Amino acid sequence: MDNTGYIEGRNPVMEALKAGRDIEKIFIEEGNKSGSIIKIKQIAKDRGIVTQYVHKNKLQSMADTQSHQGVIALVSSHSYKNLEDILKIAKEREEDPFIIILDEIKDPHNLGSIMRTAECVGAHGIIIPKRRSVGLTATVGKTSAGAIEYMPVVKVPNIASIIDVLKEKGIWIYGADMSGEENYYNTNLTGPIGVVIGSEGSGMSRLVKEKCDVLVRIPMKGNVSSLNASVAGSIIMYDVLRQRGMKK
Repeated sequence: MDNTGYIEGRNPVMEALKAGRDIEKIFIEEGNKSGSIIKIKQIAKDRGIVTQYVHKNKLQSMADTQSHQGVIALVSSHSYKNLEDILKIAKEREEDPFIIILDEIKDPHNLGSIMRTAECVGAHGIIIPKRRSVGLTATVGKTSAGAIEYMPVVKVPNIASIIDVLKEKGIWIYGADMSGEENYYNTNLTGPIGVVIGSEGSGMSRLVKEKCDVLVRIPMKGNVSSLNASVAGSIIMYDVLRQRGMKK
């Protein structure tokens, strides 16, 4: 693997898959459907890893060597945790769980910024989906300003399903949405809480929105109709911190 977070070549990618390495996505040269590529695609499918066919020029521009053999894997800069790891941190701190749930955040700078704020406000962890979401890439790590070393990130197959799990554990889910029933600062954000932040363009998916216990909005007075996902998330996260401080 080079410094950009890529593994190049059929055998290296195959071994990384067999070893259970955290892989964000596998890029395959268009038209390349030989035996070993078929095996790579099958293992990736079984593990829920996205594969994408790209033009050979695209693959070549990504490659650090001349021996990528038509396949390159984008690997995680850091390992992922599981939900129990997050809940354990909250228990050890003797605090109510405070979890950030991201619904299809694709911009690595947004994820890094959200991670940085989450660490600053004392959140216990972040949950992201396996598909249609940026993972723990080098860019995310750099943008997080070191927070990636301290903030646990859990990658799950389905955000709506993990919300159900959190609810069963007594955690209330608050979604940031322009159609919210009440302003975030008028909402009780204390107690066990999960804050959902939607994607940069379309916000939360319909199903995720329906799963939220409460939808909260950030009031807007200007001509621009929405905030950057990381900015919106920061505003609400800091109000959680404010309200928790007031409770003490």
